[in-house]
Amino acid sequence: MDIQAVRVHLLKRREELRNRASRASADLRHESDPLSADFAEQVTQRENDDVLGAISQSAQAELRQLEAALRRLEEGRYTTCSACGEPIEEERLAAVPYTDRCRACAEGAPTSQHYSRHP
Repeated sequence: MDIQAVRVHLLKRREELRNRASRASADLRHESDPLSADFAEQVTQRENDDVLGAISQSAQAELRQLEAALRRLEEGRYTTCSACGEPIEEERLAAVPYTDRCRACAEGAPTSQHYSRHP
């Protein structure tokens, strides 16, 4: 696994998420478009605010996961499952680069199944 490429990918994604969260927060504060005087338009704007709030929360949650992944990368623990200590599959890290668990632990495999997978 090319750790430098992973770091670049995580940093790029972190910047994208920071920008998305910042834009959503600005839109929620109605910095560029104040609330309309029309009641029906206000209802629509409030519904949009709910969507923007969900986008912002989602971005913040993923951002926290990315920050944790970057810390694990710096500490040399990026490819190690935080639950069982076994290696995290490269395919899994490629698909979910901020994961801290191997597939078996993420799926909640019972201990006997998990250890049979990890001899």
